[in-house]
Amino acid sequence: MISPETLRAELAKLSGEMAIEHPELAHCRFTPHDFRRLFATDLVNHGLPIHIGAALLGHLDVQTTHGYVTVFQEDVIRHYQKHLADRRSARPAREYRSPTGTEWVEFEGHFNKRKVELGNCGRPYATPCEHEHACLRCPMLHIDPTMIQRLDELNTDLLARRELAESRGWLGELEGIDLTLHFLKQKRADAQRSGPLGPTSLGIPSIRT
Repeated sequence: MISPETLRAELAKLSGEMAIEHPELAHCRFTPHDFRRLFATDLVNHGLPIHIGAALLGHLDVQTTHGYVTVFQEDVIRHYQKHLADRRSARPAREYRSPTGTEWVEFEGHFNKRKVELGNCGRPYATPCEHEHACLRCPMLHIDPTMIQRLDELNTDLLARRELAESRGWLGELEGIDLTLHFLKQKRADAQRSGPLGPTSLGIPSIRT
């Protein structure tokens, strides 16, 4: 295995040798990370959709890949539009007719119903709730960062319910509460990463076992 220090030293040596034939590059010094960016740029410039490039690079947000790839914004748009056109060309033309008024109202209504107390439901259009509205356990729930205080209130309530269930020997109830507490903790961490905290954010106590 080549150590990072050895690799950087070799790149510095090659940069110096290259500057002999190209004096204008005398002050250029390459790093291993530069080649990651060059690889990403080459992929996107040769037609790979940028969201696939993001997956290859391990980026959770395609905007991070935009910063990696040295392409103009119109190139990104062009690649994405080509990707959509290729997908649409393989589907029946009747699927792209203009929606009726009733269909449009139904479509807008779907997004209105995705608004819930803690944030927004990310389930696709025309799909039912598959988790029986158990939102805290659902991966489709996107927590509004301003609702972290509400999560803390729910956490306190769940801990009280857990204490009661433990004292009464309700083992099935305990299992369900512990699962909900586990997902609540994950949702809270996700909300903290995605935006500012709410007015007064309280810590979540650890679950007793």
